[in-house]
Amino acid sequence: MMNLLQLVRRYLSIIALVTFGVAVLSSCKSVTSSDTVDYKSAGAVRGPNLSYPPDLITAQADRRYIVQDGTATMSEYNAAVKKSAQMRSNVMTGIPGMRIARDGERRWLVVEKPAPELYPQVKDFWQENGFLLVVDSPSTGIMETDWAENRAKIAQDWIRSTIGGALDSVYDTGERDKYKTRLEVAKPGETEIYITQRGAIEKCTTDTTGACLSTIWTPRPNDPELEAAFLARLMERLGMTQEQAKAMVAAPLGPKTPKAKFVQDGANQAHIELGVSFDRSWRDVGLALDRSNFTVEDRNRTAGVYYVRYVNPKDLGDTKGFFSNLFSSKDESSLKAKKYQVVVKSTGENSANVYVQNADGKPENTPAGFQLLTLLTEQLTR
Repeated sequence: MMNLLQLVRRYLSIIALVTFGVAVLSSCKSVTSSDTVDYKSAGAVRGPNLSYPPDLITAQADRRYIVQDGTATMSEYNAAVKKSAQMRSNVMTGIPGMRIARDGERRWLVVEKPAPELYPQVKDFWQENGFLLVVDSPSTGIMETDWAENRAKIAQDWIRSTIGGALDSVYDTGERDKYKTRLEVAKPGETEIYITQRGAIEKCTTDTTGACLSTIWTPRPNDPELEAAFLARLMERLGMTQEQAKAMVAAPLGPKTPKAKFVQDGANQAHIELGVSFDRSWRDVGLALDRSNFTVEDRNRTAGVYYVRYVNPKDLGDTKGFFSNLFSSKDESSLKAKKYQVVVKSTGENSANVYVQNADGKPENTPAGFQLLTLLTEQLTR
C-alpha cells in the first residue's frame, strides 16, 4: 500500500502529464513488466554504478556481440546465429558442476570451480544488475551491495509509458533492498555461493488524528523470492540457460524444521543449541549473520569463528537515524559498530553450540551478548 508521500509523487506526475498536452497523449501505449527485479533504472539515477574501473577486464564477455570485421555477409551472420542457438540448446540438459543445494527453506549455489576464479565473475554480475558494491573483499569472498530500489515494483501504467523517463524520479516504491554474497570453500575445487537480501520500507509517522507527519525507513522481512531470483540470474551469468536456471531454483523446498534453541544457564555461558552437524551449523549461522545487522569481516572455519561487527540501532538514537546513515554515502566504519566473535562448536555428530564472545575472545555474558544470541536464534528458526 502506498504511503502519503508516494501518493503525492503520483499526483505530481499526473499534473505534469497534463502539461505535455494532447499531442503527447496520442502517443501513449500500454506497457507491462515481464520481470520481478529491475535495479538498473534506479542505478541510473543514483550514480555511475554501471561503469567499470579502467583496468577492469570482464571475466566472461558474451562473444555474440563482438564484431570481428566489416565484411561479414548476411548468410554468414545467419549461420553464426544458428550455431549459437545450437550451442545454447546443447546445455539444456544440464551444466556439469553447477547446482542448487537446499536445506529446508534455504537455497545456495554450488559450483565446481575455485573461489578466486568465481569472485570476479560474481562481482561483475552485481555491477551488471545495477548495484554499487560497498563491501568488496576478494580475500574473504564477501561482497555487499549498496541500498537500491527495485523499479520493477512500480506499475507500468499509461502515465509512465507516455512520459517515459522525464518524470521517473517522482515515482518511488517506498522500498529499498541490499544484498550480501558470500563465497565459501566447501572442499578443494568446489565453492558454495550464498545470496541474502535485506529490505527496508518507508512508513509514515502519524499524529493523533492519523495524519502523516513525516516518513521513516524501517526494516522489512527478508524476501526469499528475491534471493532465488538473483540465484537464477547468477546461474545464467555463469553459463546456464534461463529455462534451466529457473527450473532448478523453482524446485520444491524441503520441510521447515526448527533446530535452534536459546539456552541461558546461570552455570554456563548463554548459547544456542543446534540439532545438526557442524557443517550445517556453520552454514546456517553464516546465513543468519548475513540476514541481520552483522557484517562478517573474516572467518576461520577450522576454528569455527566468525569475526563480525554489529550495529545496534539503539546506539544511533532512533530508527530514522539508523537508516539515514545506511542510505548515506558514509562508510559504515563511521557508525557505532562493535566487534564480536561468533563461535560455532561441535558437540556431537548432529549437534553444535553457538556462542557470542567479545573482540578478545572472552565470553560476552552481558545484555548485549544475550541480545545478539536472541537475534541469531530468531534467524535460525525462520
